[in-house]
Amino acid sequence: MNTKAKSAASAVKSQVGSEAKSSVRRQDFAGSGNSDKAVRRKSSRPLKRDYQFIIPQYRLILVKEPGVKPVRITSPVSFHHFLKPLALYSEEHFIAFHLDAKFQVVGYHEVSKGTLNASLVHPREVFKAALLSNAFAIIVAHNHPSGSIEASMEDIETTKTLIKAGRILGISVIDHCIVSSESVNSLRETSPEFWAD
Repeated sequence: MNTKAKSAASAVKSQVGSEAKSSVRRQDFAGSGNSDKAVRRKSSRPLKRDYQFIIPQYRLILVKEPGVKPVRITSPVSFHHFLKPLALYSEEHFIAFHLDAKFQVVGYHEVSKGTLNASLVHPREVFKAALLSNAFAIIVAHNHPSGSIEASMEDIETTKTLIKAGRILGISVIDHCIVSSESVNSLRETSPEFWAD
């Protein structure tokens, strides 16, 4: 084989090798692109598909029962008609009334139902529904089936705890009312020092 033939063969080999390398690079790039698409596809699919066999999913659903137009609270007296039903019960009930930014009562939540002289209340249970309903503030109330409207030590501690928790959560506790068949005790009026801190 003469020098020209060798040179031509070498040039052809070099060209073929270069094209093969270029083809490999194109394939690698294409593979990378497919990988990116796969990542994009995965990020757009429901998270539930990846977690369904690993851990249960919780979904929060707020159900608003039918009711009348919200009423604005302007004073403790204007709130009293919301408390009248509590006076009829022979067991203690603890209720949280939810208010919007206009101080309209938009709903209520029965936090607990107790015995003749006690109901168990925890801030977590009081504010759970208030957070879900986007309440701006709450008024809590409970009845004393015994007929007394004097605040017990438990009532006082519960009030102070709820006020502190409300400040942390950004939901004001406007009042705590104690209801009997005879009268109503607004702790905001009789013990304003609870809100002074």
